[in-house]
Amino acid sequence: MKKLYQNLTFYLIIFGVCYFIYIYPFEILNEFLFNEKISRSYSLYYTVLVSVLVIFYFRTYNTFKPLRIFVYEGMGVGFISFWIINIALLINYIFIINKFYLGIISLFFITILSITALLLATLIKTRTIKIFTNKINKNYSFIFLSDVHLGSNNSNHLRKIINKINMIDFDFLLIGGDLIDSSSFSLQELQIFDEIKKPIIFITGNHEYYIKNSKEKINELKKYNINHLSNNNSIFQDINFIGIDDNVKKDEQINLVRNKYIIDKFNIILVHKSLIWDQIYSSCDLMLSGHTHNGQIFPFNLLVRIQFKYKYGFFKKDKSNLYVTSGVGCWGPKMRLGTFNEIIIINLIPN
Repeated sequence: MKKLYQNLTFYLIIFGVCYFIYIYPFEILNEFLFNEKISRSYSLYYTVLVSVLVIFYFRTYNTFKPLRIFVYEGMGVGFISFWIINIALLINYIFIINKFYLGIISLFFITILSITALLLATLIKTRTIKIFTNKINKNYSFIFLSDVHLGSNNSNHLRKIINKINMIDFDFLLIGGDLIDSSSFSLQELQIFDEIKKPIIFITGNHEYYIKNSKEKINELKKYNINHLSNNNSIFQDINFIGIDDNVKKDEQINLVRNKYIIDKFNIILVHKSLIWDQIYSSCDLMLSGHTHNGQIFPFNLLVRIQFKYKYGFFKKDKSNLYVTSGVGCWGPKMRLGTFNEIIIINLIPN
């Protein structure tokens, strides 16, 4: 009975999300432009149809590209449309504007912002962070990236990332999870990592566990110069790397950090979500996380802030540092609005 209730709740949530993202904005837009209301029976029909397609896509590891575009890019355009339409309704309620003109203006902003979001998703910025510490005897430089989302993003996006990395002088490449998010992505495309002649350290995010045969695919990464630091540590000169996979419970993550911490080394914790920093900062010199995408599409970042205290950026507490990246790729819709793909360069400097 409990499972039935959980399944019913899940499907009702999916049904509601599909209506408000895929159907509702265009119902209102149709009313604005043509002064016609879509009947409830049609709304119900299209909502059920979209819900079935969305559930089918996520539950079957489907790799059919047109369906992927409909689900993901439709999600992005629908989300942008949702808040523009609601702003338009609020304006109409206050000022009572001609609905046709309001519809034209709404359609204009939906189009412009959707195109802008698609273009911004193709850009990759670099950000440099300097950290001074008395735990090292020489300079070190690391590249940190997270949330590449290969599958949602293709090998061309990976090529752009590698080209940028190859222009930087660094000692290690650190990957903070969600490297792959779809069974449609061929691991052979990862051969491009052979171009990187420096060590690569990787931990899993949540999306690695959603793909078909995830365990086997994660194990295959070592073929491509990618070292999976799974719930363990690795020492390199003055640096102690601690890698924690995303499928480990929060309490176990905290214990892993405390057990692997070395007091006279500079301890870098690589974990996909930033949820444990408040508990382990005294056993951590630098924690690197991702997952949030900084909301990816405004104003979703305002909602992300509710769940994640540290949703994006550089934070400091006592002698501990935390950086949460917005990621170097997009999940779902290949769209960004108010956020950017980024590669992080971390320079450690002796104090």
